[in-house]
Amino acid sequence: MSDPSYTDIAQRLERLTELSVELSTNHDIPLLLEKILKAAKGITHADGGTLYRASDDKQRLCFNISINDTLGMYQGGASGHTIDIPDIPLVNVDGSKNLSAVAAYAANTGTSVNIQDVYKVDLFNFSGMRRFDERYNYHSQSFLTVPMTDHEGEVIGVLQLINAKDPATGHTRAFSDTDQRFIEALASQAAIAITNQQLILLLENLFESFVKLINIGIDEKSPHTGRHCEHVPELTMMLADAVHDADSGPLASFRMTPGDRKQLWIAGLLHDCGKITTPVHVVEKATKLEALFDRIHLVDARFEVLKRDAEIRALKAKLAAGNDTKRHEEINRGLSAELARLDDDREFLRFANIGSEAMSPEAQARVTEIARYRWTGPDGFERDLLSEDEIANLTIRAGTLNAQEREIINNHIAVTIRMLESLPWPKHLQAVPEYAGGHHERMDGKGYPRGLRGDQMSVQARMMAIADIFEALTAKDRPYKKGKTLSESLEILGGFCERSHIDPDLFDIFVRKKVYLQYAERFMDPSQIDEVDESRIPGYVP
Repeated sequence: MSDPSYTDIAQRLERLTELSVELSTNHDIPLLLEKILKAAKGITHADGGTLYRASDDKQRLCFNISINDTLGMYQGGASGHTIDIPDIPLVNVDGSKNLSAVAAYAANTGTSVNIQDVYKVDLFNFSGMRRFDERYNYHSQSFLTVPMTDHEGEVIGVLQLINAKDPATGHTRAFSDTDQRFIEALASQAAIAITNQQLILLLENLFESFVKLINIGIDEKSPHTGRHCEHVPELTMMLADAVHDADSGPLASFRMTPGDRKQLWIAGLLHDCGKITTPVHVVEKATKLEALFDRIHLVDARFEVLKRDAEIRALKAKLAAGNDTKRHEEINRGLSAELARLDDDREFLRFANIGSEAMSPEAQARVTEIARYRWTGPDGFERDLLSEDEIANLTIRAGTLNAQEREIINNHIAVTIRMLESLPWPKHLQAVPEYAGGHHERMDGKGYPRGLRGDQMSVQARMMAIADIFEALTAKDRPYKKGKTLSESLEILGGFCERSHIDPDLFDIFVRKKVYLQYAERFMDPSQIDEVDESRIPGYVP
């Protein structure tokens, strides 16, 4: 027949081993704390137990979980019942350590306290315990209080067990030396596990803060781009949630774990990090002629010179005509017509300078025609009204960027990929470069920088492509365009779908689940949110 004491110890060791495994695999700190307290109670056969957490400023012990089997009491933790017990100060009013409360004593000294009968000991202030006993008609007797210290010796909490029970009789007994050693071992392991989880959370928060720091740097260069970096991940996650919830269609099997969501969120925050290398004058180019300043003002000045020269020619012609009134009237009419034409041409160039979604070939030809007007510069030499560079910029077909600037701006995604691929990503974040680097690729393989087809990209990268386009369409803070209305944006996005730019299955969910409206209500100006007739959206079948 085996010795009962050895059997009991073996069972305790098994329980402690099981908890050790749980501590190393479970990343939910509140759940870990609950398992720690329940395991401590089970190992010592304690009737009650309390787990305290040290406050962030290490000035108080905060009740985290409190359990008492006899009273059927369960507060804090996963119980959903708020703990109505006040915190225990670790420091007295005069700044000295609080050594009168047993839990505070254990925390401040780093030593365990094992009391056989609290009513026979006057070393500590047990007035709170006595009030508890009177209130609930309970009798507290044996106490075991053990500090939980981390790898640096800093107390992160305290375990307190009440009334150890004899398994055979059910009578209250003192906590044995074996009980104490087991709980000290458990508290040590628990403290290390909790500290590890806290360090992981701190590192993750630090990493995300660094990510946001990059976006702050981009925001300082361009507040317009900065908001784009904030909004794209939000819209990406909205679409990801909608796809995750889909129970039919080609994407019905797509699911995301919390870790997958975290990875996609980080990728969204970093999707334009390469823009930190893009010159400000390119990012902020609000008009076609803008460089360090808007050169349309130079063109305005040249028109003034042309008008001045026209007036001088008219005056000279009048002098040559002498007192011929009829000739003077003819000269005046010609001058008025020429000035009107110059004013009209100048207004046309001002409008062309603003940029649009599509400049017609006729408008481009008119720019070239106006460019050939001759004017005399400050150096006395006659030249064309517009330089070749000015012609090239003013005839940009769409937007405000010329071919060289477009290449510079497009290079940001190549820089993004190089930056992200150079980092030693942990296993759970290894897809970040692919997710972030694919939002300018197209389903038909004609995107950039790698020319990937839809089947070569992850669903997450294809989601971000939709989010990136839709955010850009609706944004009203861009220096070069006005924000589109909701219906206009969906019509344009639908056109992208029809032309195989974006994933049609994702676009279907984007519209069907009204992801666009969810985003609009959070981030778009109310004046942009108009009525949407989904039956008129290109590429979508209601």
